[in-house]
Amino acid sequence: MIDEKELIRRLKQESEKQNAFKDLVFLYQKRLYIHIRTLVLSHDDTNDILQETFIKVFQNIHKFKEESKLFSWMYRIATNQALDFLKQKKKNLQLSDTDFQDNLVQQLEADALFDGDEAELLLHKAIASLPEKQQLIFKMKYLEELDYQTISEILHTSIGALKASYHHASKKIEEFITQH
Repeated sequence: MIDEKELIRRLKQESEKQNAFKDLVFLYQKRLYIHIRTLVLSHDDTNDILQETFIKVFQNIHKFKEESKLFSWMYRIATNQALDFLKQKKKNLQLSDTDFQDNLVQQLEADALFDGDEAELLLHKAIASLPEKQQLIFKMKYLEELDYQTISEILHTSIGALKASYHHASKKIEEFITQH
């Protein structure tokens, strides 16, 4: 197990940055992939966003103030990259929020790498019906099983507000599923 403080020190030292970055990618690539894939649903888009995330991390590691965990800082970058990507894609397709979410779910259905069943697909449709912030919080808490403290660090939102959003999202999803 690599010590995070030592990894950060190596990342910020030019002579060790390249090797430290390889260690960083090895440590966090899978977790970040899962997080981004949860948000954008498409494998190909996820890989592109993951690459952009690591580029941003590499270019901006010197700005990391160590006020949160390195993992939380990277998740915040990945989240912002994914949300920016989704906004741009929606703008390019010129779709309403609802139509865009439906489009994402249809892409998931057509994705050869999606191995979920009908129930999982219904859950994704229910999640897609939520407002963006509730989607994000629900996905991070329920699908990725992150704790409220970690989500709070990533999103810069109070734990109380996260719990309320998660509760409202859960109720809306339950209603959606019982109606379908």
